[in-house]
Amino acid sequence: MAGHDPQERHRTATPLEGLFDLTFATCFGLAASQLAHALAQGHFATALIGFGFASFAICWAWINFSWFSSAYDTDDWIFRLVTMVQMIGVLVLATGLPRLFETIDKGAQVDNSIIVLGYVIMRIAMVTQWLRAARQDPGRRRACLTYATAISIAQIGWIIQIFLDTSVASTLLCAAVLAAIELAGPVIAERIGDGTPWHAHHIAERYSLFALIALGEGVVGTIAGLAAVVEIQGWSLDAALVCLAGIGLTFGMWWIYYMLPSAEVLHAHRDRSFVWGYGQIFIVAAIVATGAGLHVAAYAIEHEAHIGQLATVLCSAVPVGLFLVLVHGLHRYLVPRSEVRRGTLLAGSAALIAVAVGAAAAGAGIAICLVILMLAPTLTILGVEFSGRRGEVASLNP
Repeated sequence: MAGHDPQERHRTATPLEGLFDLTFATCFGLAASQLAHALAQGHFATALIGFGFASFAICWAWINFSWFSSAYDTDDWIFRLVTMVQMIGVLVLATGLPRLFETIDKGAQVDNSIIVLGYVIMRIAMVTQWLRAARQDPGRRRACLTYATAISIAQIGWIIQIFLDTSVASTLLCAAVLAAIELAGPVIAERIGDGTPWHAHHIAERYSLFALIALGEGVVGTIAGLAAVVEIQGWSLDAALVCLAGIGLTFGMWWIYYMLPSAEVLHAHRDRSFVWGYGQIFIVAAIVATGAGLHVAAYAIEHEAHIGQLATVLCSAVPVGLFLVLVHGLHRYLVPRSEVRRGTLLAGSAALIAVAVGAAAAGAGIAICLVILMLAPTLTILGVEFSGRRGEVASLNP
């Protein structure tokens, strides 16, 4: 584990990384289904708290592995077996998500014990990897040991937290403190010497594949909505509109995400990696939440939701709006001198989202509202593509 060359050409994701990512598809599926169920029941506090906790847990587990792998993937038998152990931990984490939402809904002590157990499995494996890197890469020993120490301290905190009989509010406060420790670890470690030798193009590809997994929930939500319409009405105009809206919305979010010139910017400005990497947590969460929102629409069409039509449309409109704000903001951070008028595009997209919500309030059908909502990312795509985005990387700060 001497570390990869950050300037290595043609560095791409490995089949093992792809296999590892499959376990997170399961996590996102469970998190989205729990979120959709809570929203459809009108339990909004449970939905927001549970999904927020689950999103951070899932994304942070993936981030821990992916940045290490970008720097120190040796692909030998030890690395492969330790990765398999981490995959087991991810699946254990996934099985704890329903209990997490259930206990939050009851207002009792938040039970995240199974999630923490999954983390214990992953963290033991992760610390082992960092200690191995510290031993075999003496030049970056301090940085690697800092990672191992931060992970261990945070994990001890999570274990202690599950034994404390605290309310939901107290649990959230403890979680915020521990999350701050988690996020601070890489910031401190990467400032020691030259940090770790992660590869800009490789890590950008890894995040794009992670976002692709999250976008899969949009397809799942579309299928659920389409099946609901066909079950109630048969193949009809509404069925076609739901299919168009769901796939169009998912496709539009994919298009916008892949407009981010992440690899080029990170290659030239490695110091921008923290805002970029941490910001992706919220972007990916918004993508998954949009898929869950489409599933809520399916519940409403089947008359299984306990919320009104306006609230149903808001379940998709809010995460779409959040996604657009986050991506535009991150793009502006990466390319400060871009010629794209992002403020204007964002305002136009917000107006279209408002029209979709207003249509729902006026009694328009869910399918019509979703089609209008689909136009919000479409406006951004047209605006950016026609403004000549392919030349904007040349405007990077020196």
